[in-house]
Amino acid sequence: MQAQRVAQSAFSMPLSSPAYPRGPYRFIDREFLIITYRTDPALLREIIPEPLEPAGDTVKFEFIRMPDSTGFGDYTESGQVVPITYKGQPGTYQIAMFLDDEAPLAGGREIWGFPKKLAKPRLRVESDTLLGTLDYGSVRIATGTMGYKHVVLDTEQVRKGLLAPNYLLKIIPDVDCSARICELVTYSLEDVSVKGAWTGPAALELHAHALAPVSQLPVREVVSCVHIVSDLTLGLGTVVHDYLK
Repeated sequence: MQAQRVAQSAFSMPLSSPAYPRGPYRFIDREFLIITYRTDPALLREIIPEPLEPAGDTVKFEFIRMPDSTGFGDYTESGQVVPITYKGQPGTYQIAMFLDDEAPLAGGREIWGFPKKLAKPRLRVESDTLLGTLDYGSVRIATGTMGYKHVVLDTEQVRKGLLAPNYLLKIIPDVDCSARICELVTYSLEDVSVKGAWTGPAALELHAHALAPVSQLPVREVVSCVHIVSDLTLGLGTVVHDYLK
């Protein structure tokens, strides 16, 4: 293969069979269980990179079921998201994400810089309870529960909440293991349609793990929860800060 053809056709690895297609990426019937809790604000300040600032002492633990996603297929994801401010404007910062599908794992890390690791998250209904679980290997590291559809929420208010900008720290090493890319990236959800939204009583348990330290931000108090069913497009990213310049 000629060098010019390599340059023209290169998108993601491997060259001859990329792990995922080019975007945009549309999600149908994407289902969220988001449990917001209070934690130690000093620990939050240690984790959030400048120029972002924690917006308080809360963390959102998410379980997300994605049965129909363009190019990525059918998978489930879980992780921790922190409300932050950037230049005085509200947004969120992704600390850690865990999922069970190769294509979105590779695509998420390589395109945007999503902090994704391979694990086994689940979101399902058990009798009268919406249950989210996260296993790293054979070890249960998170369990979230919510009373199933106890209270209906205003879908337009929920939709507006999903439109806030999100921030990621994209890190890609060079071949000598020095940093080749270290950037703060922002992205937004687009064309969002909320089909239903509910709240109810909720609980969250986090457990220690050496390689999946979700419990490093301990649960002090559950503040709120929301269950959402939506259609949306995952927008592509924009670099807002380069740490290597």
